[in-house]
Amino acid sequence: MASETNMDEAIMSQQRDIEEQIANEQQFLVSSNQDFHQLENDYADHEEFRKRIDELKETYTSLRRTRADGNCFYRAFGFAVFEALRKDKDAYERFRKAVTESKDHLIGLGYEQFTLNDFYDTFVDELDKACTSGESYPPSQLEELFNDRGTSNYLVVFLRLITSSQMQKEESFFINFLDGMSTVQQFCKQEIEPMDRESDHVQMMALTSATGICMKVFCMERGQHSTVTFPSDGQPLIHLLYRPGHFDILYNGVS
Repeated sequence: MASETNMDEAIMSQQRDIEEQIANEQQFLVSSNQDFHQLENDYADHEEFRKRIDELKETYTSLRRTRADGNCFYRAFGFAVFEALRKDKDAYERFRKAVTESKDHLIGLGYEQFTLNDFYDTFVDELDKACTSGESYPPSQLEELFNDRGTSNYLVVFLRLITSSQMQKEESFFINFLDGMSTVQQFCKQEIEPMDRESDHVQMMALTSATGICMKVFCMERGQHSTVTFPSDGQPLIHLLYRPGHFDILYNGVS
């Protein structure tokens, strides 16, 4: 019981930290690649979370932190995917095709084409530049891209729209995961498409399914840590860290 109380206190502390980060207008949207020193400092007073960090370090070597603003899942996913696809041409082409199909599906659902094209064109233009420019596009440029608030938010918006498209495409499946919502469309309009709405496993399932990207998530929660892979039988291309209310990017080697 005492252990559970400590974890509850750590969770509440983490939520307060997130709110404080926002209040202090944390400068970066996606940080540089860094070791786990700051993460360990964040949980210096919470034994259970320190154990999770020790387990994390058995597999992973570093992380990138994302701004705690409700968009962290999409921003972490987007950065990690752009970065990984620079090294895998076939995966880049499959991802690009899936992105286009999602846009076409949204138009078929009645979304305004002019507005969609604006977000889509920005997304694909930046994806193409990152993945086809070779050495003329250094890693630092990807950091600059995702830290440019205007462009970075455009990328997040389109990833939210891709997620919405997939949930509406597979409405009969996703309705089973929605509590208190009468329709998938209602959930998408209220919880996915607006900026700053936090994400859970439903959004992770939908976005990875829509894009064909396999993602592994290390979860720091009560008790023993768990890892979840979306889809469960895939080979992960990207790795994320989930802490209560927040996502960061993980690396198990030099990036």
